Amino acid sequence: MADEKKDAAPSKDEAPAKAPAKRGRAAPAEKAPAPAEKAAPAKSAPKSEGPKAPRRPTLDPELRRLMAERADRARRTPIFGRQAANRYWRIGRWGSWRRPRGLQSKQRRHYGYRAKIVRIGYGSPARTRGRTPTGFLPVIVRTAEDIARIEATEEAAIIARTVGTRRRLVLEEACRKRGIHILNPIVQEREE
Repeated sequence: MADEKKDAAPSKDEAPAKAPAKRGRAAPAEKAPAPAEKAAPAKSAPKSEGPKAPRRPTLDPELRRLMAERADRARRTPIFGRQAANRYWRIGRWGSWRRPRGLQSKQRRHYGYRAKIVRIGYGSPARTRGRTPTGFLPVIVRTAEDIARIEATEEAAIIARTVGTRRRLVLEEACRKRGIHILNPIVQEREE
């Protein structure tokens, strides 16, 4: 009987038997690594002749400091909840803000257990308003003349939503040739 138990248990040298496959998804097959010489290079977007678009704008040290301050303030800014947003779906669904005006409103009177009210002290520094988180000033582009007015070191292009795909591709290529950063591109450039 002891001999039968020894025969049933696999030894350390033997691999354990595979469990029967479950129905549903197939187990991933193990692939052997491909030889390095057969690996094909990754395809990338066609290179355009012209300067490379900057990933970040060139900002003076004071503006860079203000951008960091804006990011710090944004982390500490509370969520401004509208009064009775939890009570009525029509009020709370969009996250819109309306100032409480009721005479006995606890939120208007700044009771601590109510949501905070929008005030001027929560604002960002004036020089940083309208800038993207990276620091670019966005400029809406509809035509090639709009691209000609963009300063590539500080401004970035946003192609207008009313521009169709065919003209959009032309505008994107014109931006790439001038080295202008595009904030909403269709064609993504891959870096090798």
